[in-house]
Amino acid sequence: MEKKLRVGILGATGMVGQRFISLLEGHPWFEVVTVAASPRSAGKTYEEAVGDRWKMKKPMPEGVKKLIVHNVNEVEEVASTVDFVFSAVDMSKEEIRAIEDAYAKTETPVVSNNSAHRWTPDVPMVIPEVNPEHFEVIEAQKKRLGTTCGFVAVKPNCSIQSYAPVLTAWMEFEPTEVVATTYQAISGAGKTFKDWPEMVENIIPYIGGEEEKSEQEPLRIWGKVCDGKIEKASAPVITTQCIRVPVLDGHTAAVFVNFKKKPTKEQLIEKLVNYRGLPQELELPSAPKQFIQYLEEDNRPQVALDVDYENGMGISVGRLREDSLYDFKFIGLSHNTVRGAAGGAILCAETLAAQKYIQAK
Repeated sequence: MEKKLRVGILGATGMVGQRFISLLEGHPWFEVVTVAASPRSAGKTYEEAVGDRWKMKKPMPEGVKKLIVHNVNEVEEVASTVDFVFSAVDMSKEEIRAIEDAYAKTETPVVSNNSAHRWTPDVPMVIPEVNPEHFEVIEAQKKRLGTTCGFVAVKPNCSIQSYAPVLTAWMEFEPTEVVATTYQAISGAGKTFKDWPEMVENIIPYIGGEEEKSEQEPLRIWGKVCDGKIEKASAPVITTQCIRVPVLDGHTAAVFVNFKKKPTKEQLIEKLVNYRGLPQELELPSAPKQFIQYLEEDNRPQVALDVDYENGMGISVGRLREDSLYDFKFIGLSHNTVRGAAGGAILCAETLAAQKYIQAK
């Protein structure tokens, strides 16, 4: 990349927006030049707008502290300052779809962390190691929007990152049935323990809308591009339960799986550790060198030990063993606000930039 691309962050003051800010500090391809948030934050410096709500472990980067926060609704003004935007706005789904399309129509690519566009037929929902070919539907989307360069691309839900890539590595054995229970960190709700003291020493067995996403979004990722839209896969059948647990970062999944072509444990582990995708081939800046690690110890993966594997961009798997009801079972772990949110979106943007979908205006 000869010159860094100018990046705007929509919803910059929230937890995912803060994670974008933190991860993009010193990025070799992208530079945050514009931050936008709700009208109540507009006109303040970023430091003033966030105040005591900075939730990242690393301090706020010096380079963004004095940026003046724009009103996210002033689309033309924000779009004129950037080459593309990351979207992490906190609005209703209808409002999110409308504002993301509005930015796209200014010829500004939008890479979104939000769920609003995940089922729009011509919007790609991508884990770059799994289904980068879905970016092909951008051409059909641009025709619908009437744009030359502007489009919306999204990343999938954080809950599926700990098991969907694992099942992708095993696709040649044709998984038919999957049962997954996810144990999800409180940062997935944009919270810390300071914000949510009732989560200390507590478990809540319900996360609104999460189970439907966890069951359906993998099928869209494994779907095919057909006539300018994504047609979701019909198999495997997935059922899930999603539970909020007292962990700050890291979603763990306990997964059972049946296969049409039953593999050996050794074959499954070999497929995991050798799995590579386009980001690894292109050596993208945020790509983990080893996407999936397998841990032999009986008590791994653990959030405390493994959530930051490959800077939070890798997936950790352990306890793979045969089961009495299903063919195999395993435990998966992923970082929900890095791989599962901002980091996954940044890797999508890097893939899009490498393929010239995102370029300097």
